[in-house]
Amino acid sequence: MALVNDEQIDLRARRSSRMFKNMTAKIAALPMIATALVIFVGCTLWTIYHSFTRSRLLPAPEKWVGLKNYDRLWGENRWLISIENLAIFGACSLVLSLVIGFILAALLDRKIRFENTIRTIILYPFALSFVVTGLVWQWLLNPSLGLQNVIREWGWTTFTFDPLNNAEIVIFGILIAGVWQGSGFVMVLMLAGMRGIDEDVWKASRVEGIPAWKTYIFIVIPMMRPVFVTALVIISAGIIKVYDLVVAQTSGGPGIASEVPAKYVIDKMFGSQNLGLGFAASTMMLLSVLVVLIPWAYLEFGGKKND
Repeated sequence: MALVNDEQIDLRARRSSRMFKNMTAKIAALPMIATALVIFVGCTLWTIYHSFTRSRLLPAPEKWVGLKNYDRLWGENRWLISIENLAIFGACSLVLSLVIGFILAALLDRKIRFENTIRTIILYPFALSFVVTGLVWQWLLNPSLGLQNVIREWGWTTFTFDPLNNAEIVIFGILIAGVWQGSGFVMVLMLAGMRGIDEDVWKASRVEGIPAWKTYIFIVIPMMRPVFVTALVIISAGIIKVYDLVVAQTSGGPGIASEVPAKYVIDKMFGSQNLGLGFAASTMMLLSVLVVLIPWAYLEFGGKKND
């Protein structure tokens, strides 16, 4: 009987200790939770509310206009062009960053010589700010100083490559800079996922005589689903808010050919001093972020509960 009581006391003590530890963690997290609720949620709701008002230089909550800002937004050619550019940039950037990042990771995963040096060189562009990246590629794509000039000096005098001054392909010039900067980060994520795969998988594939490329496509990729989902969410979030890369390279030009939603929001809020329209555009950007985050949250958390 005494032994049972001792076990119960010990069990209660452990539960109390565990509860105390959890309580300490919760108390420590309170400032972060409060900051998130007040700043993020509060400011988000404030922005959404004022997107239904005729706010100009300063917020004007009393000037309620309903959906007029949204009607004007979706009827404006500049906003539609920015959405089209974001769709092209986003789709190409997602595919190219994932494919290039995975291929680079697969090559490094073969434990090649000077792996650390090569990995550092490839990852280095990610350490640069988008402004620096944009300026660098602005120089590289400049027809008088960059690639076009170099290739013409090599003898191909009719070669033409000037995407930043061509309204039809300017978004692809920006895309080059974006993929150059982001592929290294995706490579690191993929490489970490590959290094986490059990070595027995590779031993079994070698015993079965399966080529390495088939192992990567049919075995490694399905096992790395969480890594791909995480990379997809991170890249998508960066794509939606792309701004400084465009400003550094083209400032939205030629004309408005390389306009993107984030630049539209900044210009409307601070350039045109039309807070209501800028808030409406930023609310649409928030919805696009939720479109990315909600499926990710379901895949990461909802799917596990169902399992």
